Amino acid sequence: MLVLSILLLVPVAFCSISSLGSREFSLVARGTNSDGSLPTYKNPNASIEDRVADLLPRMTLEEKVAQIIQGDIDGWMNTTDPLDNTLVFNQSGLEDMMSTKAGSIWGGYAMPYEKFVFALNVGQKYLMENTTLGIPAMFQSEGLHGFTNNGTIFPSPIGLAASFNPELLSSVANVIATEAEGLGLSQIFAPVLDMSRELRWGRVEENFGEDPFLTGEMGLAYVSGLQNGTRRNVTADGSGGIRKRMAATCKHFTAYGSPMAGLNTAPVVGSERDLRTIYLPAFQKACLESLAIMTAYSAYDSIPLVANKHILSDILRDEWQYPYWVTTDAGAVDLLISQHKTCDTRECAAKAVIENGLSGEMGGGSYTYLTLPDQVAAGTVNGSYIDETVKAMLRTKFTLGLFESPYPYSDYLSTIRTPESRQVLLQMEEEAIVLLENRDNVLPLSTDISSIALIGPQVNRVTFGDYVFFNASLNGITPLAGFQEFLSNRSSSTRINFAQGCELWSNDQSGFDEAVSAAQQSDVAIVMVGTWSLDQTLLWTPGTNATTGEHVDLSSLSLVGAQLPLVEAIVNTGKPTIVVFVSGKPVSEPWIQAHANAVIQQFYPGELGGFALPEIIFGAVNPSGKLPVSFPRSVGTTPDFYNYLNGMRPVDAGMITDNDTLVFGHQYVLNSPIPIWSFGHGLSYTTFNYTDLSLNPTSIGTSDNFNVTVTVHNTGLVDGKEVVQVYLSDVVSSVVTPVQRLVGFQKIDLPAGSSQTVSIEVVSSQLALWNLDNEWAVEPGVFTVTIGTSDEIFSQATLTVTA
Repeated sequence: MLVLSILLLVPVAFCSISSLGSREFSLVARGTNSDGSLPTYKNPNASIEDRVADLLPRMTLEEKVAQIIQGDIDGWMNTTDPLDNTLVFNQSGLEDMMSTKAGSIWGGYAMPYEKFVFALNVGQKYLMENTTLGIPAMFQSEGLHGFTNNGTIFPSPIGLAASFNPELLSSVANVIATEAEGLGLSQIFAPVLDMSRELRWGRVEENFGEDPFLTGEMGLAYVSGLQNGTRRNVTADGSGGIRKRMAATCKHFTAYGSPMAGLNTAPVVGSERDLRTIYLPAFQKACLESLAIMTAYSAYDSIPLVANKHILSDILRDEWQYPYWVTTDAGAVDLLISQHKTCDTRECAAKAVIENGLSGEMGGGSYTYLTLPDQVAAGTVNGSYIDETVKAMLRTKFTLGLFESPYPYSDYLSTIRTPESRQVLLQMEEEAIVLLENRDNVLPLSTDISSIALIGPQVNRVTFGDYVFFNASLNGITPLAGFQEFLSNRSSSTRINFAQGCELWSNDQSGFDEAVSAAQQSDVAIVMVGTWSLDQTLLWTPGTNATTGEHVDLSSLSLVGAQLPLVEAIVNTGKPTIVVFVSGKPVSEPWIQAHANAVIQQFYPGELGGFALPEIIFGAVNPSGKLPVSFPRSVGTTPDFYNYLNGMRPVDAGMITDNDTLVFGHQYVLNSPIPIWSFGHGLSYTTFNYTDLSLNPTSIGTSDNFNVTVTVHNTGLVDGKEVVQVYLSDVVSSVVTPVQRLVGFQKIDLPAGSSQTVSIEVVSSQLALWNLDNEWAVEPGVFTVTIGTSDEIFSQATLTVTA
């Protein structure tokens, strides 16, 4: 092990004597006060703003710029072999990295925990003890559904959203933070709050669905669960009591999920009204308290979002008063040159982003921000923009308490993969599964059934979504193993007949005979098909294949290869057939909806997804998931999100029948714009009835809130969880509004034969529209309040808004 050298970094440049005024600190020893007193920035009890104000003038321009450029632990550690556990580091690489890129450090690598902790300790110890000011770094990793160094992997975000359970999602985020915090991480790149409205886009799996309200509620739950609490050795009530233990990073700010043609990073076309009503609400709900925000790669209204002054400065900083750290995505600044074509030099790109966005520069590009010191010296960039950006970084660090507690914990192993975390994981796996069809109540299956056929390319495979570490699937359980374990624990004599049938990525049907035979020998067939993603190493490796994930966009939402013919072959055996979609986005296969006896949607699961699935199929757990995104009939019928604008969806549908008869319509000629399954849909093994809907009050002013109260009855024989969904429609408005929009929901657990009265508050701002004067306004008039799903009305009432 190498020993850290003791260095005193003497500034090579500083502000002029005339600009300093009276100083409390020595020009050379800037980490101390000249009278020997403790600098305010080192006082954990001083207010955050006082600490920021004290530290900023002590910093050289070069130190300020280093604070806002992301570094990487590969600067001093060998990160090429995820199994290597050699505890050595490169001293010169460490010093070089920390001299120019020291504010945040990327640590999202797979490596043994001992080496990971060693690397973080080396980095923080150098910054804390061997630099003049002792400013710790934020160490960062991905954490969409588990942090990316052997952390517990939960379902992908689209699956987390299917639970419609913010409280449970908050527990998931708490697990992610606890596991990451012990290892010394302090910033997680999540949640993703893009709208899943362009389903061809590869990153649909990373979002919470198509609806701004659901996305905002789930995003807030994630941010709160990840951040709430205090790091060890940090005074909880210090700095005014503003403490968080982990920095969430809301991304991608904003409108990133609707690229033209569904192609990743492509421009997004939209108006100010689209921006305000579709893309910004989830960020405003979830992220004003998040300690970091990441900007998007794309352009909105022809202005690159990484340098969009209106969005990043006018709205985020001035209107919303967001005070914390904002960073670009990896390599995004260089896209001004290579993709957006709004700059031709690194200097231009750096100036555009720092002045319009007040954000830092992530790695992955050419580090354009290294040009900033010379640009300030030349007078082409005003140093005040750098100061404001550094202030935001320092606020985040002081809020985290990193100056008091920057290091990993010695007992980090005790916080990872605990029994309590496993319980949270299993519950989320169960609640994320959605029962889409259940003809003649073929489900749940009895454990006394003689035999089942498990067929399909998803049966003996662990399919996680993207943003997991290399070989993460080794921690998962396949559905085949899950069924075997489930049935063995119940002493069942049920025989499992397994046949893969085909590959996910091939048209080869040579395995069909074996699959058909397995079905014929069984009482029921379970066919598992879908899409697939890869871990963050394989996803970007040439020669590998995937159908979802970052930079993996689709021109069709149908099953790939031989998968649909396989399902057809099994259905044609006449055996009861249950189709399970394991996917990261909706699958457009209306034939399956029409012909399968039951259909289940399992958005990419986590480590226990293979066990949760048989729990659902055999009825040990009653399904309670709801769709966070609608399922189109084909890519040609998209977009099909439920909250479409009035006048958008006339229906005079055509169709092609099973015997290939053409039945012509107009919207569409041979298809329908109505989704196969719509947002909010999800069945149960019990039945629910809604009575006594009331609004309190039934008439409100434009600034008043109201409550929606309804009684839910479990009228079946099985305990079940139900999601009470409240939708709102503006009957007449000055601008075109959505035909309906979700304004509230609550998940309840209801024993068989019981009832529960649920009251959901709707706040006045949820009635607002972006009016003709480009302002938010609640207009007097009549609103329809509906209880049900987006395509089924259980009960409704009328609300009157008066001036």
